Amino acid sequence: MKTPLLVPDHPLTGNLDRITDLGAIVTVWAHPDDETYVAGGLMAVASQLGQPVTCVTATDGDFAATEAERQRAAHVRRAELGRALDLLGVTDSVRFGLRDGGCHHVADDVGISLVAEVLDARRPDTVVTFGPDGLTGHLDHRAVARWTAEAVRRTCPHARLICPSATPEIVAADRDINERFDVYAPGLPTTHRDEHLLLDLTISGPWLDVKLAALRAHASQTAALIDAIGEDRYRRWIAREPLIAFERY
Repeated sequence: MKTPLLVPDHPLTGNLDRITDLGAIVTVWAHPDDETYVAGGLMAVASQLGQPVTCVTATDGDFAATEAERQRAAHVRRAELGRALDLLGVTDSVRFGLRDGGCHHVADDVGISLVAEVLDARRPDTVVTFGPDGLTGHLDHRAVARWTAEAVRRTCPHARLICPSATPEIVAADRDINERFDVYAPGLPTTHRDEHLLLDLTISGPWLDVKLAALRAHASQTAALIDAIGEDRYRRWIAREPLIAFERY
């Protein structure tokens, strides 16, 4: 599936100036599929608009019981990530190859240096990563957020640092899925009111088709969930991408 061309009456049109204002974007995540779930629409639109977009992934999603299983999982998920980024139109990607489930064991100076090297090479205007609580509470997410915030401070303090958020409205609407599948750790997600968001995208039409296709590319992580709740419900669940300034989290 090719990324659709922008059309004047598309529902995203009103947000295009805000997306353009983000300039060159580097996104930093813990696992393959993080990028598409929380910022797939943003990345696809920005790429279509000609903005440089880089996707950094700390691990290959190789969480498994044995080393052999880890290697097989990493092989599958690297391929899935490549297909998803192709669909989103993102051609610049970086993988650190850290162990899934082990980022919080990596010394902060090491993680910060890895992220800082990417930022120094790309000099982005905007950096997107998890909020301090990792959105879902996952320890890998929280470590990556911590590394990225410090790397931005050291390397490109002029850059905007933004992160995915949730609103009370979204949490209420998605309670059935979030509770059934333990999406969030207890007490999460942290919510923010609409007026505090920096950018709030509701992906629809052909752009939602692209995001859905990219998530389907992560089949090892998404196929069972889509089958369990149905495609229509899944589309509604993934359609909104609220983003907030990191310092307001």
